[in-house]
Amino acid sequence: QVQLVESGGGSVQAGGSLRLSCAASTYTSVNTRVAWFRQAPGKQREGVAAIYFADSSTDYADSVKGRFTISQDKAKKIVYLQMNSLKAEDTAIYYCAAGGAEGSWFHPGNFAYWGQGTQVTVDS
Repeated sequence: QVQLVESGGGSVQAGGSLRLSCAASTYTSVNTRVAWFRQAPGKQREGVAAIYFADSSTDYADSVKGRFTISQDKAKKIVYLQMNSLKAEDTAIYYCAAGGAEGSWFHPGNFAYWGQGTQVTVDS
């Protein structure tokens, strides 16, 4: 069983930065993909960024390209999301998810394991 624990959320002014962390208890396979999703009130959960454990390749949503960076510490099984130039529209609960590397990275259904979420609030 994979357990994911997020940390690093909080409140920040627009233009500021936050770094989220996702610590995994284990991975079931080297063919693991970890992603960050977010969900704002009244909106669907959307993919933000993903990273592949094997080769550290990454994917990003267009809305965060150039502002957010996903990275990992493979030895510690921690995935980070560095968020810069934050905007009010980035306000949401951010979830870490892990699963196999098959299927679209931005589809929540392709991830078997989820963290509890961490709130990010950006004040304009």
